Formats: sequence, C-alpha cells, structure tokens
Amino acid sequence: MPADTVTGPEALAGIRDLRIERVVALTTPADLLERLPLDAERARVVLRGRADTAAILQGADDRLLVIVGPCSVHDADAALDYARRLSAKAHELGADLCVAMRVYFEKPRTTTGWKGMINDPHLDGSGDVDTGLRTARELLLEVLDLGLPVGCEFLDPITPQYISDTVAWGAIGARTTESQIHRQLGSGLSMPVGFKNRTDGNVQVAVDAVRAAAAKHAFAGVDPSGTPAILHTTGNPDGHVILRGGRGEPNHTAAGVAGALDRLRAAGLPERVVIDASHDNSAKNHERQPGVAAEIGEQIAGGSRAIVGAMLESFLVAGHQDLGGGALTYGQSITDACMDWETTSGVLDGLAAAVRSRRSAR
Repeated sequence: MPADTVTGPEALAGIRDLRIERVVALTTPADLLERLPLDAERARVVLRGRADTAAILQGADDRLLVIVGPCSVHDADAALDYARRLSAKAHELGADLCVAMRVYFEKPRTTTGWKGMINDPHLDGSGDVDTGLRTARELLLEVLDLGLPVGCEFLDPITPQYISDTVAWGAIGARTTESQIHRQLGSGLSMPVGFKNRTDGNVQVAVDAVRAAAAKHAFAGVDPSGTPAILHTTGNPDGHVILRGGRGEPNHTAAGVAGALDRLRAAGLPERVVIDASHDNSAKNHERQPGVAAEIGEQIAGGSRAIVGAMLESFLVAGHQDLGGGALTYGQSITDACMDWETTSGVLDGLAAAVRSRRSAR
C-alpha cells in the first residue's frame, strides 16, 4: 500500500459533504399522510376533479378547465379566505367551467429569491421544510373540504409523495419542462399534467414533454416510507401543453394556438392546449390579464374546441409586494402580481359566457 494512502473514516473527512452546512431529518411521507389523512369525502373531491379534467381534455365534457389562484401561496389564512370565495363562484358557474384552485407551494427561481411555502414557510430563509410540508398539506385538505379541486406545480421530485394524493391537476413549469426528471415524474403522477412551453417561447419542448410523459419510465425516487426506490411508471395519457408566451411575446392568439396544434399533430398527440393568461401572454402585467382572457374567450366563443383550459393568477388584492419591505398586505402576492378577486370574478363570468356561446353554436 502506498505510503500516502489513508484508510478508515478519516479518509472521507476532506472529500464528502464539503459544502453541506447541516443535515436535518425530514418526516416521511407515510407519517405525514397518517397524521393528516385524506378521508373519503376529500378523496371524492380529488377523484371528481381528476375525472372532470380528463373528460375535458378528451372532449367528452365541453366545459372549460380554469386553474385560478395566487401565483404562490405564502399565507395559508389568506389562501383559505380566497378558496371560500372561489368555491362559491365555481359552484355558480359549474355548468360551464370546471374550476380548480391554483395552490402553488414551490417557486422556481431564475437566480435567487423566496422558494415557496414548502421550502420557507416562515419567510425568513430558515428552510424549515418539515413545517412547510405540514402547512401545505393542512391547507390542501381545507381547500378540499370546500369541495374545490386543487392544481399544483411539481418542482421537487420528492414532494409529490407528501401532497399529490390531494391534487386533481398538476403542472410542470417552463423552467423544468425540458428536464428528463420532470418528464419522468409527470409519467407517474396520478392526475392530468400540463407542461408549459419554455421561457423563451419554445413550444416544441412542451410537445416533446407530453410525448415523453405518455411513455413508461423507471427512475430513482422515494417510496411512501421515505426509502430510496426505483419507480416504474405506466405513462400519463392526460398530458397537455400550456401556452404561456415567451421573451415578452404572447402565444395565446389564434396564430399561437394554431402553431401549437400543428406541432401536436405532427407528433401524433391530441390537439388540445391550456392557455396561461399571465406571464409573457400578459407581458407580466396583471392589469392585462383580463384582456388576454377576453381574447381567449373570443376564440372559444368562435368555436375553438382545442382550447380546453385557461390559467389565471389571482388573489384577494391586486398587484404584488416585496418580501422584507415591512408588514405584509393581507391577500397580496409576494411573487408575481395577481388580479384582485373582484376582477377575477368578472373574468370567470366572461369565460363561462364564451363556453355558452360555443355550446349554442353547435
């Protein structure tokens, strides 16, 4: 053995985990699900939401899927306040719209910033993920108690084991649609999953993601006990493209929709899209969302059946506020700017009217 060879535990002292400050044990998915169970009534809300969404995607239900809510949840009380209002509105418009509340807990960042309630529930950078997961699941169950299905974006591949049983519709974001890990994740999720076009506006990567997620995969993950495992998937037949614009250019227009449908047709995939009225489709200006939604509604009223859904960023108070700027305004986003509730209610009325017009023209 060479003289400079070191054996034993001391050999790893200067090799492993050099940049890990500390390791904190995390509650297992099984423990959290046992502590905060999905009872039979809540499960019925989830299953109904999934079935309704799948039927809309498949053309068996002529309603419009609408995923609406805060850009990201930072205050569970305000989110539940919003959910109560949305539940009443969803019931009112249920003949024309299938409404799911946008309840996003993970926030992808281009560089740095607040990463969402699961990662930072105390808004102080402490990274108390255990509390974040518990708070997130508690809120999801309370939303389901209102009879309102939930839509979530999945960012971390482990997080779904903690919350996915409560989710009726899932999304893979613009920054992760091209990721093999997230395409594999989408192939195994139990609900319909939308893939956003890339932030530069590239729609083909979302089409490729839908195609990849429809296939079988085997990938590393964790089982409900938290044990590392290889997950073998059957593929997700309910994948779809979400158009969100890119680099300041919209793709919610008739031309943008037609271009996406051409790509889906060429790939042999169902010709259906969900349109995000926020992000680059509204030039990241919340005040322009109602106009974008109206343009989407015009296409629907004009007979478009390829537009199966719309996404809206909405909270109690319009605009957004900076985290760390003092006392926070109740019900206002700390990430992307949102429409206020009153504006949102009117937008939902308009989309429902568009569905009725499309239906009456048949």
